[in-house]
Amino acid sequence: MFIPVLLFLAGLVLLIKGGDWFVDGATGIAGRFHLPELLIGATVVSIGTTLPEVMVSATSAVSGHSQIAYGNAIGSVICNTSLIAAITIAVCPGRAERKSLKLPVCFFFLAALIFAGIAYTTGSFTRLSGIVFLLLFLIYMLLTVWQMTRGGEKTSGNDISSGYSDGADNSGNTADFTSDSAETTLVKEIFLLIVGAVLIAIGADLLVDNGTLIAEALGVPESVIALTFVALGTSLPELVTAITSLSKGHGALSLGNVIGANLFNLVLVCGISITLNPFSIPTSSTLFGMNASLVLDIPVMFAVMLILTVPALLHEKLYRAQGILLLVIYGAYCVTQFTM
Repeated sequence: MFIPVLLFLAGLVLLIKGGDWFVDGATGIAGRFHLPELLIGATVVSIGTTLPEVMVSATSAVSGHSQIAYGNAIGSVICNTSLIAAITIAVCPGRAERKSLKLPVCFFFLAALIFAGIAYTTGSFTRLSGIVFLLLFLIYMLLTVWQMTRGGEKTSGNDISSGYSDGADNSGNTADFTSDSAETTLVKEIFLLIVGAVLIAIGADLLVDNGTLIAEALGVPESVIALTFVALGTSLPELVTAITSLSKGHGALSLGNVIGANLFNLVLVCGISITLNPFSIPTSSTLFGMNASLVLDIPVMFAVMLILTVPALLHEKLYRAQGILLLVIYGAYCVTQFTM
């Protein structure tokens, strides 16, 4: 049991560091060739920060562990919203920009409704549904780039839709990457890109294999491990970024970026996993005699996203009470998962 736990943690570390290096290398190369910052932020960086979830879920689906693929995607949405965004809002609430939130919010709930519709009607995700999710991802990316190009908006780093601002200087990561590219060599950037991708692949494999062994040893369903530990592990880069920003006096974890990451978990992570190996809703856990995913996971996903986005869209503000409420929900959700 000790060895699987050790390897599971090693997988988390490799995922985090691999994702960090991949993004550094990709943005450095893009900046070197003078690609627009908004294009870098909306494509390379955003996809790069979602790679841990993509690799874990894809590896799980291909290896026949569909419960981990499914649980990781849903669990990451819940974790991103009710833990990562919640911490930032609870510590440093601020203003939310309605204009930049409309597109990602609309696409998220469109994807979520399609996802829930399939889950509640057939309970089985076919390869066609996976392709539909991937098409939604492509359309969203094209519309995001077009919208920001037309509006002349300046975005940086992970802030593909800078929906959260507390008045602090939020220069983002792209400016840092751009300045770094002048100091580093192209060879180093290519090295970071390749090694980052390799570390992500190895980390994902360790996470899935040993997460499965731990679940079996504890008698806990794979879906529960995926919804909690795996989801939290693949979301750690975002959590570390949020805490680091707060420690430096910048409470500017972009609300739009969190929503964008959640959207990618549905349309990109699920899309790739389902297309590679179609699967059904896990049935290993029950609550009130019903499938736990249908009565707990999906409703909680909708609930936390509504709590996060509705006040922002209506009042263009984020409140400390929102963050506290979301943290309470996340705590209760995790406790419920392990007591079912």
